[in-house]
Amino acid sequence: MIVRSIGRNLHRRPWRLAAEAAATLAVASLRVRLVPFSRLVRSAARPLPTVPAAPEVDRLRRVTEAVASRMPFRAKCLEQALALRSMLRRRGIASVLHYGIRNDGSGLSAHAWVSIGGKIVIGGSSAAQFAEVASFGDGAAGA
Repeated sequence: MIVRSIGRNLHRRPWRLAAEAAATLAVASLRVRLVPFSRLVRSAARPLPTVPAAPEVDRLRRVTEAVASRMPFRAKCLEQALALRSMLRRRGIASVLHYGIRNDGSGLSAHAWVSIGGKIVIGGSSAAQFAEVASFGDGAAGA
């Protein structure tokens, strides 16, 4: 049902891409809950040969965000960043996962985003409000 409603809203986007995003977000959500953070980020840091970003990147971002907003479980910035990075890696597109924190007055909050070639592709609307504390990427893909 989630994939069907998303498929209608994405116009001519293949259903299998929405299904891939839903499955990848589900795996990312489980990993965030079950895997220790240090192991989670180590797996995100495995190197990938630098490959120019495909024009498909924006489409993958839009699908990831659309699917995430309709998932019956938590699919916020970290899950979206992990899912998009995984989808990019499957296509041979080098990217960098960034992790930042800020003190918002009531305590620390965190944010994750992904960049390619120094340009933020997901999570960018809030990234400037956070101090980057770590980045995990594929060689020359990041900032």
